[in-house]
Amino acid sequence: MNNVVIAGVGKYIPSKIVTNNMLSQIVETSDEWIVSRTGIKQRHITTNENTSDIASKAALNAIHDSNIDVCDIDLIIVATCTPDMYTPATACIVQKNIGAKNAFAFDLGAACSGFIYGINVAKSIMVSNDIKKALVIGAETLSKSIDWNDRSTCVLFGDGAGAVVLSLSENEGILDVICKSKGIKWENLTIGAKDLTNPYIDEKIRMNPYLNMNGSEIFKFATVEIVSLIKQILRDNDLSLEDIDYIIPHQANERIIQFAAKKLEIPVDKFYINIDEYGNTSAASIPIAISEMSEKNLLKKGDKLIAVGFGAGLTSGACLIKWQNN
Repeated sequence: MNNVVIAGVGKYIPSKIVTNNMLSQIVETSDEWIVSRTGIKQRHITTNENTSDIASKAALNAIHDSNIDVCDIDLIIVATCTPDMYTPATACIVQKNIGAKNAFAFDLGAACSGFIYGINVAKSIMVSNDIKKALVIGAETLSKSIDWNDRSTCVLFGDGAGAVVLSLSENEGILDVICKSKGIKWENLTIGAKDLTNPYIDEKIRMNPYLNMNGSEIFKFATVEIVSLIKQILRDNDLSLEDIDYIIPHQANERIIQFAAKKLEIPVDKFYINIDEYGNTSAASIPIAISEMSEKNLLKKGDKLIAVGFGAGLTSGACLIKWQNN
């Protein structure tokens, strides 16, 4: 068996909802301003849970959906740019929380493209090492990395987690994955770490611990990459857009998705969009969307899907999926 399929999906969304009107009480903004520029109407914010907590809850939901025992999990990958701490890996805390005692676990940092990178890495490890079951989780608590006085960023992001169980199978599932990086543009989206200081340094190098983004550069990068990646993965697999049932984009900005639809000359409803409810949840946005689509019975066995993401790094990626989870 050298194929990998999605055998289960799950998500977890914090219960605290922050509407645009609520944000207008913190910074100078309005519901109309945010919706017209982003498509976001609200976002969910954690109040008493860290990234490992919401990742664990999404993971358990995916395991339940796959109808396997947690001890069947051999590998856990958590894609996140907002871990609980530098070390240990958030994935190791998740392993403990859910009782996946037979798994090895590590984190992956590729920001909003992290879930697609995680799928690529997990598939490679599973096929080369005959690992039967893996968990790939995208989880973020971006609320702890946001400057809530910066209206250009605080309106965009939310917290949440999504997870998939991957399984070795004789059936086709993850058909192809593309991952790219453009490090020359790294400065356009950052969250700083600790200041660089020690007894032997002349002057402390200060880092900004809050999310900082050059919005216009990210918009230009995203609109080019999303179209380019979709065309490439179709070309590489001898498919056309007519063969694809849904495109599942990273939920960063509704205008990016509308632009991509126009460039591809397809209706925007070919894209699954839920940014209005969740905002940008970074690595969690694509698995949250897949889980939500499954819950709504939008996906049929044999459907072909393209998941496509882009984010800090600058990273990007696309994944071609044949849906088997029915």
